[in-house]
Amino acid sequence: MIRLSVPELPVTTLRKLAEYQRLVLDAGDYTLQVAKAKSLFKQHNKADNAAFKIVREKLAEMCVGPRRCNYCEDSVADEVEHIAPKDLFPEQCFSWDNYCYACGPCNGPKSNRYAVFRQDQNESFYEIPEHGDPPLIRPPLGQHVLINPRVEDPLQFMLLDLQTKTFRFAPLMDEDSLSYQRADYTIRILNLNTRGDLINARRNAYTNFRARLREYIHDRDHDATESHLGELKRNFADESHQTVWQEMKRQHQFLPELQQLFGEAPEALMW
Repeated sequence: MIRLSVPELPVTTLRKLAEYQRLVLDAGDYTLQVAKAKSLFKQHNKADNAAFKIVREKLAEMCVGPRRCNYCEDSVADEVEHIAPKDLFPEQCFSWDNYCYACGPCNGPKSNRYAVFRQDQNESFYEIPEHGDPPLIRPPLGQHVLINPRVEDPLQFMLLDLQTKTFRFAPLMDEDSLSYQRADYTIRILNLNTRGDLINARRNAYTNFRARLREYIHDRDHDATESHLGELKRNFADESHQTVWQEMKRQHQFLPELQQLFGEAPEALMW
């Protein structure tokens, strides 16, 4: 996961989302708002809805590589994901700030699993029970535990292990910190370390990025044109698993093969 670059929605689209959201808030108590959010989102989140057509276009712009999931960066993103689940936070059902683009393998298991650090209990970790039968209870106030890549840099909370080649994430901070709990929860809730195909894909991405960097160095040193070199640089941004590339730059001094490559092409550290 990396921090996303978030485009602005047209004013007309924001107004339409606000119109939908007002219908949710006007539905009544919390239970009724949850029901309204679920029904309205299902009704409007369709290809023939003008507002959601634009929402999906803008979400696609946020994706890394060839429209990859904002969470795992591997599978094709095709689901409008509520970072804070709409079934728990109906007041954010039609909030542009609460959307990202996800794949089924991430969005499905995450579903309504969510947690907060409760304000009324000295920031204690509280995993919100998934809603079942009514009556429903509004989640307590508190900081959301899941790392939000729209507004936060996940790599400030976690590290992708390249040094021992496990290609798994690990929290960066001390175990008794809130930052550690946030990283650990995010890794677990999205199954970022338990999907074997995902681990293999990161390993392959590492090999691909390394090969691309070698190709760039070779062609640059053999008088390639600026146009050609520009195309090679753009290819880095078009790859899946941009987290792997970011970590290769961040950790290059600890891996001899990367230390040598970036020593030959220090400009690549700025890509």
